[in-house]
Amino acid sequence: MTDADAAAFRVVGSDTLCDAGFLSVSRLHVEGRDGEEFDRHVVHHPGAVVVVPVIDDDAILVRQWRVATGRDLLEVPAGKRDVDGEPPEVTANRELEEEIGYHAGRLDKLCEFYNSPGFCDEYTHLYLATELEARTRAAVSHEEAAMTIERVPLARLDALIATRELVDAKSIIGLLLARQFLARA
Repeated sequence: MTDADAAAFRVVGSDTLCDAGFLSVSRLHVEGRDGEEFDRHVVHHPGAVVVVPVIDDDAILVRQWRVATGRDLLEVPAGKRDVDGEPPEVTANRELEEEIGYHAGRLDKLCEFYNSPGFCDEYTHLYLATELEARTRAAVSHEEAAMTIERVPLARLDALIATRELVDAKSIIGLLLARQFLARA
């Protein structure tokens, strides 16, 4: 589909179905290229940052309970862009301090992506964090207070994915891109 084809789709109406703090759900009334109209539902999210902190050849990961999965997941630090006007790099360092107690002396942007564009507008900024400086950990949520911090060799990444110990998409994307970036450095 070309940009001209995509432009032929247009939102002609919108209703907010639910406002749940930082998330909301809307029903969008869309007119298609052929003039036919239909509805789609969208979850609105403020966006996120994902940070892959690396010391030597180890990634610093967190293991935290996730209510949507009903289990603990091994993940890279991440968080919502919920402070108005805060640049993504600042959010990245704020999340590092909250979750693992480090500040990055260097942040390299690895990519940006939509998490689940079929139903959600969440847009994520992904960074590699190096030159880490220890700070006081500043956990702000129940889950952050209970999470554990694990140092994992990047050489174990393929095995963690193969055994399904690592199943979080943002973490898999981030760790694979970080390993590739560091191999070129």
